[in-house]
Amino acid sequence: MENTQSGDSLASDNLADINTMSFEVALAELKTIVERLEQGEGKLDEAIDAYDRGAKLKAHCETKLREAQEKIEKIAMGPDGQPRTEPFDVS
Repeated sequence: MENTQSGDSLASDNLADINTMSFEVALAELKTIVERLEQGEGKLDEAIDAYDRGAKLKAHCETKLREAQEKIEKIAMGPDGQPRTEPFDVS
C-alpha cells in the first residue's frame, strides 16, 4: 500500500513532534544528529533531512532558552534596603 501522506503533512508532523519536546530531549537529539553528520554517515538525502531537523531542533532549543531567561528574576536590594526582584539581564 502506498503512503498517501504528503511531504508537507510529514513536515508539520515532525514540527509538532519537536514543539512538544523538552529542552533536554531536543538538545540530545540535536547532538546525535550533529555527530552523525560530522561522521558522514548515511546518504545525501538522509543528511539533508537530518540537517533540516537539526535546524528545527536548534530553533526549538533557542526558544526554550529564551522563555526560561524571561522567567528568571534576580533579587536585589532596593533603595529602602528591602529586597525586590528585577528582570535578569545576561549581558
